[in-house]
Amino acid sequence: MSLVIIDTPIPLKTDQEGVVRVGNTRVTLDTVIMAFKEGAAAEEIVSQYPTLRLADVYAAIGYYLQHQADVEAYLSRRQQIADQVRQQNEARFNQQGIRERLLARQSQSGPKKNASNDG
Repeated sequence: MSLVIIDTPIPLKTDQEGVVRVGNTRVTLDTVIMAFKEGAAAEEIVSQYPTLRLADVYAAIGYYLQHQADVEAYLSRRQQIADQVRQQNEARFNQQGIRERLLARQSQSGPKKNASNDG
C-alpha cells in the first residue's frame, strides 16, 4: 500500500483589515510566530491559545520557516502600524499623572464596601 500525498491548504487567512489569522480562529500569525521565536513549542502555543489546532500551528510555523523574509516583512509592517496607533493614542490621551487622577477620582467617590464588613 502506498501513501497518497494530498496538498493541504495552509491554514492562514487574511481578514478584512489585512491581519493574518491562523486556522478558523482570531489568533494572529504575529502571536504564533512571536511565541515560536521566544522558544515556545507548538504544543505550548496550543495550550496558551486553545482555539488553535496543533496541526494549524505546525503549518503556520512551517510556512514561516519556508517564507521567513516575507513573514518578517509582514511582521515589521504590523509592528509599525501598532507603533503608530500607540503614538496616536498617547497624543490623544494625556498619560501624565493618570494614576494620580484615578486615585483622586476613587477617593471622591467614597470608600468601597467590603463584603466581609457587611453585617
